[in-house]
Amino acid sequence: MDPDRSVLASDLRRDLRLLEAVAVGLGAIIGAGIFVVTGVAAGVAGPAFLVGLVIAGGVATCNALSSAQLAATYPQSGGTYEYGYRVLHPWLGFVAGWMFLISKLAAGGTVAIGFAGYLNALIPAIPERPAAVGIVVLLTAINLIGIRKTGRLNIAIVAISLATLSYFVVGGLPAIDIANLSPFAPQGWRGAAESAALLFFAYTGYARLATLGEEVSDPKNTIPKAIMLALGIAILLYMLVALVAVGGAGAEAMAATASPLERAAQAFPLPGVALAVAIGATTAMLGVLLSQILGISRMLFAMARRHDLPGFLAHVHTRFEVPDRGILLTGLAAIVVALFGTLEFIVAAASFSILIYYMLANLSALRMRPEDKLFPNWIPVLGAISCAALALTLRLPVILSGLGLLAAGLVWRLVYRRLSGRGLAESESQS
Repeated sequence: MDPDRSVLASDLRRDLRLLEAVAVGLGAIIGAGIFVVTGVAAGVAGPAFLVGLVIAGGVATCNALSSAQLAATYPQSGGTYEYGYRVLHPWLGFVAGWMFLISKLAAGGTVAIGFAGYLNALIPAIPERPAAVGIVVLLTAINLIGIRKTGRLNIAIVAISLATLSYFVVGGLPAIDIANLSPFAPQGWRGAAESAALLFFAYTGYARLATLGEEVSDPKNTIPKAIMLALGIAILLYMLVALVAVGGAGAEAMAATASPLERAAQAFPLPGVALAVAIGATTAMLGVLLSQILGISRMLFAMARRHDLPGFLAHVHTRFEVPDRGILLTGLAAIVVALFGTLEFIVAAASFSILIYYMLANLSALRMRPEDKLFPNWIPVLGAISCAALALTLRLPVILSGLGLLAAGLVWRLVYRRLSGRGLAESESQS
């Protein structure tokens, strides 16, 4: 089902090639998760958080394979919003898009604040709030001048992040003490399962390429390759970094600080590892913020193009062929959050929201035509069940916040489409 197909006529420029696409994926994945969440996971599971990291990677792989085959078949902006709209139902497509926006809009400014905090730790003379606002303005401007330039900047950012984490691994290998891995699972395997739910969010940027599907060259081949390369590199790097960190410092030391990798680096004999971690964390946050602006602006564009958001957001710049108004609105939202702080309940609901988004991606993959499927059905089935299971491990207030924001979105769509005259047309197209 593909109602109102004509709204997809205004394509964006397909300028992202394989290397740039992989960089976009890695820039979205490698962020605060590896630098911060590993410490939290070590606190709930001890060294067994390494098992949680493998489980989370397995769930992410199922989701990534589902996203890859969907993006290859439907290479338009919007990712799961677009897939849900086409193969499930317009309302389910809207749910996916709305939950994506909920999970990412508040995060943009929060990531900018995180970047400014890391930068201030490196260069104390730079005040945090002005730095947060300044970096949002800069990255918004770069996004406005074309996806190719944004992709090239992403390559540079990702290269620095990968280099610093690789230096961390090399520097930490001689410091590994097997005694730090015992007892391996002090909280039992339940602790390992809980750590998997926490660590899943360290992988969740892999679907950014699906959201940017309309700007990838040769999408049927490029998108699946880029998604799997980005996720595969991230899983391997995360495992090495986590093993070196817990083997060098121990789970208790990692859990006792908000900067577990820096704490672990202090025990390494190779000089400058702690400084490398600080630089890597700064560039990783920069990469995540860049990918946030990319992803949010394309989702705004896709939802406006299908009349689920105000139509002015579907505007494409005539020269640079990017969704300029969506980019500007995304930058403005990030600046507001960076200046005034974010609503805590929205941030809390983000974890629930993104799991709903990925669950709908797996359901969409199940509903694809058999000739379009690249992978067997058990992959999206396992992905959907895993997302639901992880969602149920979250605290009740988080789930209720997510459901409340979802309800607000459903009311918005119902009222907005009725007022704009789109609701009746959609109902007729589905009958």
